[in-house]
Amino acid sequence: MDTSEDEKMGNIVDEYCVGDAVTRKSWFKTATDFLARRGVETNGIDPIFPEDRTDTKLYQMFFVWFSANFNVLAFGTGSAGPAFFGLGLRDTLVVLLVVDLISCAIPAYFAIFGPKLGMRSMIVARYSWGYFGSIVPSAFTVFSMQGFLILNCIIGGQTLASVSDRLDDTLGIVIIGIISLAVTFFGYRVIHWWVYETIAWIPSAITFIVMLGVGGKHLGSNIPPDPPASAATIVSFGTTIASSVISWCIMTSDYGVYHTGKASSMRVFLYSYAGFLTASLCGHMLGAAFAAAAPVVPSWDAGFDNGNSVGGLVAAILAPAGGFGKFLTVLIALFIPSTCAPTMYTFASSFMTIHGWFALVPRYVYAFISAAILIPVAIVGAAHFYNTFVDVMNVIGYWSTVFAAIVIAEHLVFRKNDWARYDISHWCKARELPPGVAAIMSFLFACGIVVPCMAQAWYTGPIAKAGTGDIGILVGFTLAAILYPSFRAIERALFGR
Repeated sequence: MDTSEDEKMGNIVDEYCVGDAVTRKSWFKTATDFLARRGVETNGIDPIFPEDRTDTKLYQMFFVWFSANFNVLAFGTGSAGPAFFGLGLRDTLVVLLVVDLISCAIPAYFAIFGPKLGMRSMIVARYSWGYFGSIVPSAFTVFSMQGFLILNCIIGGQTLASVSDRLDDTLGIVIIGIISLAVTFFGYRVIHWWVYETIAWIPSAITFIVMLGVGGKHLGSNIPPDPPASAATIVSFGTTIASSVISWCIMTSDYGVYHTGKASSMRVFLYSYAGFLTASLCGHMLGAAFAAAAPVVPSWDAGFDNGNSVGGLVAAILAPAGGFGKFLTVLIALFIPSTCAPTMYTFASSFMTIHGWFALVPRYVYAFISAAILIPVAIVGAAHFYNTFVDVMNVIGYWSTVFAAIVIAEHLVFRKNDWARYDISHWCKARELPPGVAAIMSFLFACGIVVPCMAQAWYTGPIAKAGTGDIGILVGFTLAAILYPSFRAIERALFGR
């Protein structure tokens, strides 16, 4: 591309360095101003500059990720080991321990980018993927966030419906979707209030403790001995768990953009890692233990509905607690939006980074679009929860691990772990950002060629139809981490940026 063409492209992009200025010029002006006066966030995707990053409460990094992960979805994720993959409890717990210890480090590392740069994840991606290349991860993030929302709404809807014959999964899903929309509608600060000040993890903690109290006696010697487990089955389950955790990396920096850039990187990492690890490990292991015991407890087995209703299993476990058990079942379902809200928020910001035109639309409009899509899709997917869960997690896991490898390689190899090497003023200037060729080539090679080949090589047994039994995530991450520096060096030599 010659200089004139490059400048022309840059001017086209600069026209859409939008944020609040263009939003105020749009035909949404009246509605946006009205909502802004009532506390609704109307900010776009602009970076938060150092003088506006003043929040010093770093402990919030623990609570936001602990609250977002310590819920019935984590319970359902762990239950997949015995219920879907046919693993015994011992094998399931070992896999959960190893995978959670390792995989929680990746989203925790990405949490550092928020305070240090004041930029959302998909804006940070432009510093390795380029302005136009970042369209790829932005689009994948939009679909991934919807996948997360669908899974959360299914479990929340099933849990809510399990307390009364007058409710069914469909109505439960609609209720959870609407509550999530209401929370997300008001934006970042309301999400933080919902998570931090309301302490959204408390209902889940109380519920899980009561579940152990009334059902713990069935988690002992009555559980059947572990059946023989194949390597493919263990790796498949580990892949699914890793996907559910690592895929948070595409959004973790979004929730630290108002925290001070002077914050210690190690403290941000440790708070975030502790939040992810404690929530994931506890939720996963509880789900595995109760799912493994379900076949020997008739009421649990009936509520579990052949592994298709995690909410039904929760309700059945709490049934001996009577009305209090039903109350807790409803409560834990209604707090599912503590996970849905930040996910829906990232759906909106990622949509806005696909192209400048999309950034002309206020964030709250995308919250409505997200809710309109997720509710009907969740209703359809509820009939086969684990198939839906594994398929969604594997797709998200493949691309998000490759994305993580590329961004980490750029930061460590070419930015020398130096935050000063990111010029925030370049965030929407195509001619100042990398071309993105290296990232696209690494992504295509890792996801488009090697990963499917590795997956086919490992497909075995009855779980093969679910698209599992592979080590594609590990191979994809490793391959992208090796290829990207080589491609990027060539790119820098050719384009000088």
